[in-house]
Amino acid sequence: MVASGEKVRDKVVLAYSGGLDTSIAIRWLQQKYDLDVIAVGVNVGQPGDLQEAVDRALRIGAVQAYAFDATERFVEEYVGPSLKANALYMGTYPLATAIARPLIAKIMVDIARKEKAKYIAHGCTAKGNDQVRFDVSIAALAPEIGIIAPMREWVMTREDEIEYAKQNDVPITVKKECPYSTDENIWGRSCECGVLEDAMVEPPRDSFEWTVDPLEAPEEPSYVDIHFQKGLPVGLDGSKGMSLTEIVRKLNDLGGSHGYGRIDHIEDRLVGIKSRETYEAPAALLLIAAHKDLEKMVLTKDVLAFKRSVEQRYSELCYDGLWFSPLREALDAFIDQTQERVEGTVRVKLYKGSATIVGRASSRSLYDTGLATYAEGDLFDHRSAEGFIYVWGLPLRTVAKAQKKQ
Repeated sequence: MVASGEKVRDKVVLAYSGGLDTSIAIRWLQQKYDLDVIAVGVNVGQPGDLQEAVDRALRIGAVQAYAFDATERFVEEYVGPSLKANALYMGTYPLATAIARPLIAKIMVDIARKEKAKYIAHGCTAKGNDQVRFDVSIAALAPEIGIIAPMREWVMTREDEIEYAKQNDVPITVKKECPYSTDENIWGRSCECGVLEDAMVEPPRDSFEWTVDPLEAPEEPSYVDIHFQKGLPVGLDGSKGMSLTEIVRKLNDLGGSHGYGRIDHIEDRLVGIKSRETYEAPAALLLIAAHKDLEKMVLTKDVLAFKRSVEQRYSELCYDGLWFSPLREALDAFIDQTQERVEGTVRVKLYKGSATIVGRASSRSLYDTGLATYAEGDLFDHRSAEGFIYVWGLPLRTVAKAQKKQ
């Protein structure tokens, strides 16, 4: 109940990670905008105690705090469709951070509506892609809700933020500053800043956490069979009926133990900046490679070629924060149709930082040994080749005759 004459403040839902930026953002939003802050933490497979973080938000001054474990939802509703699309931005990055943001935005919108909040706030910087992903996703889902991005407004260094916390009684645990900016979820880990900003510097050992140095990986290779049904993995090494989340976790561990899954590339950010990014995504890269290989076996040449162009556009939409666009939904419909035949098993060999497809089998296979073999049992009609070549080359033969007359 609100006492008579007491002012009722508007509410803001804050995407809360528990770090320094979002911790002081609670107090800053109260002071700057005179808002009641509702902190929301979302787990999509990253390390750390999320419940402890949101409890700290209440101690800082949030009027309400929520902790959501959305890992399963993230894998089923976002990772799964992206895998079927073989989504790799610039043919390289599996979009781990990019596809997590629309889910977090969706949860924020749901809480904002439940709490009748007027605003949603996030801790994204003005130079990154995530601000676009959050803002555009929120606008697509709830255009009536305002957006506040404190880090686009305040001008504070890390030292300034620590001093602000002290002056405003914000309880924080100041850890040793990491030389990198990192983000993690179950689909991958990103790392940037520090010495990585020099594009000629080899990524230091301490910039990697999920993968061992390939030079220190086991001397013996490992093999893994990945079983697919309708375009999604359903089991490993003969064990079927596994959840996609379980498969991703196991392949992250297996791939990482062999030094596989490291990415180092120059990336075109949505905001127009080129940046040097490094990623670790053992399971994502393994599954996409295996999935693409199986598609080669079961899809026709024209479907396969057209799908590859769709995959590129799909990846750009995800990266650019347009997950909730009608185009992405339409592309999903096409991709789902192509996946009806994508079932079978792919065998992968892991060794010293590499993953090699060494076998595949499918009951839907279009690979016919009777047509492909050069040995006994060849079913191909060799006499038909001459007529085929004549018809195939007829347009060029016609052009040549016309040019000769001229």
